[in-house]
Amino acid sequence: MTELKTNEMDRKVLLSTLWIFALFNYMYADILTLMDSTVLQEMMTGTVGGIEMTQEMFLVGAILMETAIVMVVLSRVLKYRANRWANIISGVIHTLAVFGSMFVGTPAMYYTFFAAIEIACTLLIIWLAWKWVNPEVIPDNNI
Repeated sequence: MTELKTNEMDRKVLLSTLWIFALFNYMYADILTLMDSTVLQEMMTGTVGGIEMTQEMFLVGAILMETAIVMVVLSRVLKYRANRWANIISGVIHTLAVFGSMFVGTPAMYYTFFAAIEIACTLLIIWLAWKWVNPEVIPDNNI
């Protein structure tokens, strides 16, 4: 039984760690974007890639980032079923958001690089959560 608990915790730690990895990539891509003079000029006009930057757009961005931040914690504390679905749903949302961002204006090479890593990471999160077997139903071979 101890082995099952360890395997469950390992999956939780792995998912949490992948969310941390994704967050670092999201943040560094955003930091580099703030150093991009072309994007900065657009930001000064209030329209980036043809999209007007409004308070509502910033709120959507904040909610999107907060879901990734909260997944670091939720991946470690939620029970199996809720944890699995939270990771799948959040992973899908983040994968679609990054994929969709590739079609706003013309993405810079550095942004495309980060987006590929971010998409690979969130797809891995989805796959690991999807393949995660309930540790409560795995037979204990040590009996």
